[in-house]
Amino acid sequence: MERKENIVVRKSEEFANRIVRMCKYLAKKKSGDDDALRQIYRSGNSIGANIAESQYAQSRPDFLTKLTIALKEANETHYWIGRLYAGQILTEKEYESINSDNEEIIKLLTSITKKIKQPQ
Repeated sequence: MERKENIVVRKSEEFANRIVRMCKYLAKKKSGDDDALRQIYRSGNSIGANIAESQYAQSRPDFLTKLTIALKEANETHYWIGRLYAGQILTEKEYESINSDNEEIIKLLTSITKKIKQPQ
């Protein structure tokens, strides 16, 4: 039986791939903000990891917990993207592109978690 595509899983995987490529690029460029790169690498990949874990949650509350953690990580990633832009490590175009993807994931996760919290 074929599984239906899960948009938030796909988008979080694509986003994690972008984060990895961005960090590699900025590390080669010697941006000078290694702490921010480590943090955004961790939080940007944690989004997808928590979403992946949620797919095999043991209960509805467990599912909500995993997605809430993913949302928190997406918000942390938003913070680090902003710091890289403010520090002129990301250009405006780079910032807008990756921030747009991150905001889309935040909107998806916000919508899903709100729906889960509604009484059945």
